[in-house]
Amino acid sequence: MYGDTNKPTDSAEAELTRVTVLGLGLMGSALARALLAKRHPTTIWNRSPGRAGELVSRGAVEASSLAEAVAPSPVVIVCVSGYKATRQIVEPVGEMLSGRLLVNLTSGTPADARAVAAWAAERGVDYLDGAVMAIPAVIGRPETLILYGGSRAAFAEHAPTLTALGGQSTFLAEDVGVPLLYDLALLGMLWTTTAGYLHALALVGSAGVDPADFLPFATAWSEHVLTPDLADTAAEVASGEFATDVSSIEVNKAAMDHLIEASRTAGVATELVEPIKSLLERQVEQGRGAESLASLIELLRQPEPSVAR
Repeated sequence: MYGDTNKPTDSAEAELTRVTVLGLGLMGSALARALLAKRHPTTIWNRSPGRAGELVSRGAVEASSLAEAVAPSPVVIVCVSGYKATRQIVEPVGEMLSGRLLVNLTSGTPADARAVAAWAAERGVDYLDGAVMAIPAVIGRPETLILYGGSRAAFAEHAPTLTALGGQSTFLAEDVGVPLLYDLALLGMLWTTTAGYLHALALVGSAGVDPADFLPFATAWSEHVLTPDLADTAAEVASGEFATDVSSIEVNKAAMDHLIEASRTAGVATELVEPIKSLLERQVEQGRGAESLASLIELLRQPEPSVAR
């Protein structure tokens, strides 16, 4: 089951649970700060010294060694630069972590998360892997979303503690790779949408249009066209039915040809849109030009070695 959001059920438990935070970069420090704000006894440790002062002043206990950091806490959170660093930190204290909950909030890939989960399972370590869908400045707020995968029982048991980090802490699946899939999928939407917007600004800017003048039209387009289409696209992909009499692949290919021609004439680079043209052309070549844009999912599921032409 996906999307189980748990809220605190016992404020006393949230106050009493001791937590260790390993890694005091921007995000790790923000996590420790949020725990302290909710009165969790918090132990902190960082591979490089000199980052603990502000947290200590708030009540954190700085451990002098990794073993000293892990020892007092039933919940150990690690947030470092990558999964290689995670392994370097947790492997020396693997036996100590047995019987505790290890929460990994490090960015990486689903394969990374699954490898650490297998390592943890071999040592009797409860494991949750999470994706923090927020910047450090909003950690600890009621609206902050953190996605988790792994031990459902551990998530339920420690929901009050996890909710201290983000009010919208959500359990997605026992597959620890799923939160990072969500994370990367949503980032992909962010990057491609931003790229499309930048191309649009470059295109209208070639005629001297100020970005502020174009903004209301971009906002309305997103609100009334793009966002409502998300639900329709999801339904089409789920059903595998791509018939349309509104906006076919062929119609969009013709519009894409115009966009690329106009961009080149205006001196605007077309690297961002050429791959989309390639996908549209492939779908037409396969005799599926009358289908909707959602049918491109079939090409994405079975990509050619090189999409760009």
